[in-house]
Amino acid sequence: MAQDNSFDIVSKVDIQEVRNAIEQAIKEVRARFDLKDSHSEIKLEGDDAIQLASADEYKLEAVKEILAQKLVKRGISLKALTYGKLEPATGSSVRQKITLQQGIPGEKAKEIVRIIKDSKKKAQASIQGDTVRVSSKDRDTLQEVIAMLKAKDLGIDMQFTNYRSN
Repeated sequence: MAQDNSFDIVSKVDIQEVRNAIEQAIKEVRARFDLKDSHSEIKLEGDDAIQLASADEYKLEAVKEILAQKLVKRGISLKALTYGKLEPATGSSVRQKITLQQGIPGEKAKEIVRIIKDSKKKAQASIQGDTVRVSSKDRDTLQEVIAMLKAKDLGIDMQFTNYRSN
């Protein structure tokens, strides 16, 4: 009987690492001279959003840049972030919401399946909720699929997990 190997393509963000990055970013914002009296804030809202606030757009951009550096250092891909629009807040301050990508959206999952089918590799892809499962009889084919998907920029952060051979 032929063996069937498979892996899952997921898009998950480690919330604890996000919390750590936010704490580090807050420390740096408080320490920076140019942001001292900017009333800048970075807050995690639930497990899927970050709220930024600052005195003006320029300072908010600086806070965003600091947060991005801390997230990258902690292994969080910036592709997992979706920036909302700038909103005016009390006084002349501004705020912005950043949504964290948890799971692969339906249209991206369909695109991944189509890319795998179009590649003519002997692998089957199926959408299972917010993950995509890829299976094949040949492990090398699975490795080729992973390499091919990593080379394509789909605009989302992807991890390849749950690698099994039955």
